[in-house]
Amino acid sequence: MERVVELDIQGMTCASCVNRVERKLGKLPGVEATVNLPLESARVTVPEEVTDAQLLETVQAAGYQASLKAPLHAQYDAAAHHSEHGADTDPSMDNDTEAPQDHVNHMGKRGTAEYLKPRLIVAAVFTVPLFIISMIPGVQFANWGWWAFALATPVVLWSAWPFHRATLVNARHGASTMDTLVSLGVAAAYLFSVWQLLRDPGMTSHAHFGMAMDMSQHQLYFETAGVITTFLLLGRYLEARAKTRAGDALRALLDLGAKEANVLRDGKEVRVAATSLVPGDLLVVRPGEKIATDGYVVEGNSAIDTSLVTGESVPVEVGPDETVTGATINTSGRLVVRATRVGADTTLASMARLVSEAQTGKSKIARLADRISGIFVPVVIGIALLTFVLWWLIGGELEPAFVAAVSVLVIACPCALGLATPIGLLVGTGRGAQLGILIRGPEVLEDTRTVNTVLLDKTGTITEGKLSVSSVTAFGGASRTKLVALAAAAEQGSEHPIAKAIVDHAAALRSEGKLEDLPTPQTFESSAGGGVKSRVLTPARWHSGTPTGVDVLVGRPLFLMQQSIIFGKDQLESFTEAQEKGETVVALAVGGKALGYISLQDTIKPSSAAAIAELKAMGLRPVLLTGDNKAVAEKVAAEVGIAPEDVFADVLPEGKVESVKNLQAQGSVVAMVGDGVNDAPALAQADLGIAMGSGTDVAIEAADITLMGNSLTQVAQAIALSRKTLSTIKTNLFWAFAYNTLGIPIAAFGLLNPMIAGAAMAASSVLVVLNSLRLRGFGRS
Repeated sequence: MERVVELDIQGMTCASCVNRVERKLGKLPGVEATVNLPLESARVTVPEEVTDAQLLETVQAAGYQASLKAPLHAQYDAAAHHSEHGADTDPSMDNDTEAPQDHVNHMGKRGTAEYLKPRLIVAAVFTVPLFIISMIPGVQFANWGWWAFALATPVVLWSAWPFHRATLVNARHGASTMDTLVSLGVAAAYLFSVWQLLRDPGMTSHAHFGMAMDMSQHQLYFETAGVITTFLLLGRYLEARAKTRAGDALRALLDLGAKEANVLRDGKEVRVAATSLVPGDLLVVRPGEKIATDGYVVEGNSAIDTSLVTGESVPVEVGPDETVTGATINTSGRLVVRATRVGADTTLASMARLVSEAQTGKSKIARLADRISGIFVPVVIGIALLTFVLWWLIGGELEPAFVAAVSVLVIACPCALGLATPIGLLVGTGRGAQLGILIRGPEVLEDTRTVNTVLLDKTGTITEGKLSVSSVTAFGGASRTKLVALAAAAEQGSEHPIAKAIVDHAAALRSEGKLEDLPTPQTFESSAGGGVKSRVLTPARWHSGTPTGVDVLVGRPLFLMQQSIIFGKDQLESFTEAQEKGETVVALAVGGKALGYISLQDTIKPSSAAAIAELKAMGLRPVLLTGDNKAVAEKVAAEVGIAPEDVFADVLPEGKVESVKNLQAQGSVVAMVGDGVNDAPALAQADLGIAMGSGTDVAIEAADITLMGNSLTQVAQAIALSRKTLSTIKTNLFWAFAYNTLGIPIAAFGLLNPMIAGAAMAASSVLVVLNSLRLRGFGRS
């Protein structure tokens, strides 16, 4: 039996940190870990015999601080509490793994940006004059080298301390990270300069300066240490700010929920915290208020604005017995809602959980980047040492050898490489959540790239899924109202849209006074994709005062024929004529004899035709897949723009899976869109499963992408967003790889000043983050 543990991990700064933590956790028996750098978290799958304490100890042994992650809703409450009280805590970069646990618990984890800000300010204030007196001969004065030493010392020892401390902590555990390269580069420049100054205290005296010292000849590199520290702190600070912005979507999602609710208790309204609600509570929701949790309407009618959750702008009409979702807004009438799911079980919490899990995951290309980063730092240190030795041996001078080696250390930092995938995924999935599109994980992004065929279920996907009875045809003079009554009684146990339409039609006839007592169903048996069998007790007045039990069959004509029901030629022709009009035909037989049929029609969603056009414009082949007859399917296909040859009709649930397999066998990469229980196997079989959020929990669980709305336009939008996110990640990785690949040899050949290398390295990380943040504008006109 396995379980999933979420960890907060403090102290990680680059992809090699991520690789190291994953590797250490992976050495525990049966443990699989996925670590996310921007979120500073890990999702760990562990067998029962591995305890939480073992996980925490393993992370600490790797050189980092870990704690169990609080539930998402609890994180939000804690964040709100701390923001109200201005709480401040220690940063992830400045954590000693041997710090007392009570100190860690008390201090928590402060925003890295706030921690870095004072260090950056000090570095900038001291580095500007340091740079001026070191690099501009016209402003240099006698013994300026000692002033440079004084200005550089607080920058190197205090501002750059996070890099040094992380290096020392990792060195104690026999590891190296990006901070190792930064610390070595800064320390080397500083210590080399101190050594030069102590060796020749008068090297910057007025007389010495007047002879030869200019910006290209002096051998002091205090300004290099200062500028590298300042640039890297600036880059780290901008990254931290951008990461906060990137996570805004998930925080905004959690913030959607109502904080309080009006609950009916002993006939009186009581204002309570939403977190105290329990299933069964009756909530009073007035116009303009948020619905505090998932439930169903007990009393009242209203229009619900679901845009915050589904991304759809058109309010949804609800009445008694209809479900409502927490965080949606009641726009008109007063509602009394009975709570069904609260806390972590609500739709909103499930959305946040899906987004969080997706952001923690990794694609194949990201894992490759992590593996490369894991061996990158030791290799770079080796290259730097080799560069130093070769320059010294070939040129015979210490200074150019030192400059080249330091440049290699600084330019090679793989920070951009570590951020490339997770920051893109963080922003992309967050933007998706805002649009009502939930992407399960990074592997889904890989799948969307190759999809070329989209299978669309008809009912509830292309159409509204709300069938209505259009006509009733009775054979041999049978009563049409009795036919409807018998069919409604038989279908009462079914949740199928056809059954609901028939039951609703019978209820409408009763309200109009056209139908009195309904028969009473005694047994119920459903055949997926075919129909229902039921033993029905008819009213006494139908049989001269004696209630009578009869066997009723309701379903597709083919289903009834399979049950040995015989139809006459005229009756079959009548079926065909109705089906050719695009109607759905449900036949009825009682006691083995056909009594007639009920015709139903569905309404095509207004957005379906435009959505199909969008899919085609993206180079995708839309295919209609339905259990309805061919005439109905082709009529719907024609209206939305699907070619006749791309219509698969009369398909049973198991046939949907076969249809997916057949297309895959033909070389198609298939995305399946559905919303019902009968779609779940096909959603799981498809290369990419997309569930409409208005559908069943089973369908949503089987899917890779969940659309919280019920508009087909979200399908095209979801695929477009997935592709855009993947494209952004690939662009990030390309430039991160290219940057390191090109930068190291340039530095090794002495063509790159260490200060320029530091600025370029910091800029690469910031550019990767900024490129990812462009996804925040996806879908905005």
